[in-house]
Amino acid sequence: MNQSSLPFLTISELAPLIENGGVSPVVVTRAVLERIKALDGRLNAYLTVLHDEALSAAREAENAIPTGGYLGPLHGIPISLKDLFWTQGVRTTAGSKILADFVPHEDAHSVARLRAAGAVIVGKTNLHEFAFGVTTINPHYGTTRNPWDAERIAGGSSGGSAVAVAAGLCTAAMGTDTGGSIRIPAALCGIVGLKPTYGRVSRRGVVPLAWTMDHVGPMTRSVRDAALMLNVVAGHDPRDPASTNAPVPGFTAGLDAGVKGLRLGVPQHFYFDDLDDEVEGCVRAAIDVLGRLGGTVEEVALPRLEYAPAVYWPISISEAAAYHRDWLINRPQDYGDDVRERMEPGLLVPAVRYLQAQRARRLIADDFRHALREVDVLLAPTTPIPAPRLDEAGTPEVRSSLLRLTSPANLAGLPALSVPCGFTGAGLPVGLQIVGRAFDEATVLRVGHAYETTAGWGVRIPRPYCT
Repeated sequence: MNQSSLPFLTISELAPLIENGGVSPVVVTRAVLERIKALDGRLNAYLTVLHDEALSAAREAENAIPTGGYLGPLHGIPISLKDLFWTQGVRTTAGSKILADFVPHEDAHSVARLRAAGAVIVGKTNLHEFAFGVTTINPHYGTTRNPWDAERIAGGSSGGSAVAVAAGLCTAAMGTDTGGSIRIPAALCGIVGLKPTYGRVSRRGVVPLAWTMDHVGPMTRSVRDAALMLNVVAGHDPRDPASTNAPVPGFTAGLDAGVKGLRLGVPQHFYFDDLDDEVEGCVRAAIDVLGRLGGTVEEVALPRLEYAPAVYWPISISEAAAYHRDWLINRPQDYGDDVRERMEPGLLVPAVRYLQAQRARRLIADDFRHALREVDVLLAPTTPIPAPRLDEAGTPEVRSSLLRLTSPANLAGLPALSVPCGFTGAGLPVGLQIVGRAFDEATVLRVGHAYETTAGWGVRIPRPYCT
């Protein structure tokens, strides 16, 4: 096999090769590390590359296989982590100056699970500072660039993770999502991003942004890979107070069941308001594909969703400011201007306004529940616009636009998946968002997989950085 192609194979493609000795975890890991060395000076996806540690872990994975120590599909797979995830003995900066020298004493719960499954951690990826933004234009560690057009943003806050997957600088990655931080960069970089149900995956050992909306999830090259990752990281963690002790199914079991007989809801408004024409065209075409595959497409109403942006902000900035209070008071100069200017008002939000927002949040969640009694999933764009240029991305208008269609699923705590569904005339990826019932990631993944295998967008790779 051509070693240059290894970094673009999916987990499901690599796993049987590794298990049967057709390819070595060391060879795969070395191929990824060589791409990082060659390309990351331009893309800036990584903050820390664990070159020696990754090769050592890959050798251990390789040596374990002949003696019956194969651990499953993630065994020997090179994976990157957004630099919010604690890694024992390795710095975790959260993309900030404040935590530049923070070295955790233990792994995050999800990282420990990945290691136990045999995954090889190749590095920690760049992000919008403290995950509080959608561009990954980071004043402390530099800008992460979109591999489809390096003059455009990668999205955020998990921008480095998205670029690493899209550019073949890892096989899969972990990100976090408080208002869209997995799905936005996944859509803008042309990969798959899954935000599981709130409480499905432990957040312990992940630097928080807003406790009641933070989610942890996989970023991959295929829907099946997202399911394989979720199989490993999902599950109850008694040390995380938000973790739910819900049954964990095998998320790959029903992937190939197709969409025939499923009811696919398309919101009548909000999600399809104020869209870029090319984005709308790609998403409408994707919905048509799912209809032709046997899904029943129905219009649904979510009448109070238009209030979601006004509800999201007081909750997110208040919870963020609560965590950052001492640093905001004592070290304000150590924040980037954009993050500080949006976080400091959180110190001034009245408790009454925060509580009113939480009450309104319940009404929005009720709208989702009512709609999802009538249909199995909701279909919508992930973002209303393709990746903006770097020189236009810092405006409040762009920020609010990119968050508008993803943040409602965080308010409701529902699983949401972004899958590639086409490209604009300028060659920029577009994402289809699939939202499902609480703890029904299996159906969300099933729909995404049915579309992906028919449409085939996931096989495209960005150039010139990924040849």
